[in-house]
Amino acid sequence: MITRPDAGDAFPDTPLEKPGGGTVKASDFRGSKLVVFFYPKDDTPGCTTENKDFTALMPDFTAAGTALLGVSKDPPAKHEKFAAKHDLLAPLASDAPEAGLAEALGIWVEKNMYGRKYMGMERTTYLVDADGQIAQVWRKVKVKGHAAQVLEAAQAL
Repeated sequence: MITRPDAGDAFPDTPLEKPGGGTVKASDFRGSKLVVFFYPKDDTPGCTTENKDFTALMPDFTAAGTALLGVSKDPPAKHEKFAAKHDLLAPLASDAPEAGLAEALGIWVEKNMYGRKYMGMERTTYLVDADGQIAQVWRKVKVKGHAAQVLEAAQAL
C-alpha cells in the first residue's frame, strides 16, 4: 500500500520541469502559501476548465499570499501550447514520466475506462503552508467550484 501524505505532513520537495527550461520545487515557495493542483492531461475539457478557473481567481490567490502551480505528466512544450491557447496564468510544471512527485504522493494510480486499465493522474489539490507542510488535501476533485473552495481555504490559512 502506498503511503499518501496528508494534512500535517511535509510536502515532498521533488523537482518538476518548467516550460522554457529549469525546474521548480515546493521549497522555492517557502515563506508563502502554495496551491499545487494535479490534473490528468492538458487540453482535455475538465483539465482546461480547472486551469481556467484557477487563472480567473489568480488575483485573489495572490492577494491571499498564495502561489499556484498546476502539474501533470505532459511535457513542458505541451504545457506552453496549452497555456498560450487558453491564456492560462497559473504556472504549469511537468512531473517526471516515472518516479516523480505524483508517485511520491500516491496519486499516480491505476484507472479503468471502458474496461481498459491504465496508469493516470488522480485529480488532487494540495494547499501547502508557508513552512512547506500540507495544510489541506482535496482528493478525486470534481472541477466545478473547486478553485473557489481552494481559494476559501487559502484565505483562511
